[in-house]
Amino acid sequence: MNKHELPDTIPVFPLPGALLLPRSRLPLHLFEPRYLAMMDDVLKTDHRLIGMVQPFDGPGKPDQLHKIGCAGRLTAFSETEDGRYMVTLSGMSRFRIIEETEGFAPYRKCKVDWGGFGRDLGPTEMDDDFDRSAFLKTLGRFFEDQGLNTDWESLSEAEDELLINSLSMLCPFEPEDKQALLEAPSLTTRRETLVTLIEFALRGGSAEEIMQ
Repeated sequence: MNKHELPDTIPVFPLPGALLLPRSRLPLHLFEPRYLAMMDDVLKTDHRLIGMVQPFDGPGKPDQLHKIGCAGRLTAFSETEDGRYMVTLSGMSRFRIIEETEGFAPYRKCKVDWGGFGRDLGPTEMDDDFDRSAFLKTLGRFFEDQGLNTDWESLSEAEDELLINSLSMLCPFEPEDKQALLEAPSLTTRRETLVTLIEFALRGGSAEEIMQ
């Protein structure tokens, strides 16, 4: 799919803490009636895109969405006996919300702009300044601190983009931190943001402090 095939309006799924990045995969469990309806409608489209977006977390902003999200193409799904969907979204491109559209659908739709995210539809990104050994040492301390387990052999062998993006999606950061990782303009800046978040967590800092 190239930029010219991307639709002007897409359904959006506001889900706090759920991060999707280009060329990454996000498993989702759909069970609310409005998102089951969204799923049925998306299956009828050629693009099969769903926009993942972070809602704002704070008083006075009950329905407000962050301006930048990431669209994923529905690439796998299965239906349970009780009518729920287990789906996989494959990240295509980030987008900027222009406005939310009105309509009769029970889920939210937005008019979006795909400009400024050309590298999302390009080849896999590399991080030329990546010190993998130092990064994995810091990551090991973080995982131990958080009581997390992982397959270290697979991590050490993963390509730069897969490693950095997978950790950005999976690490237990606050929604605002996830948004900062999403908005990073390049893989290098995403890695730098990820390291900052990890080091801050190891020092016992809060997410609110780091993003101020």
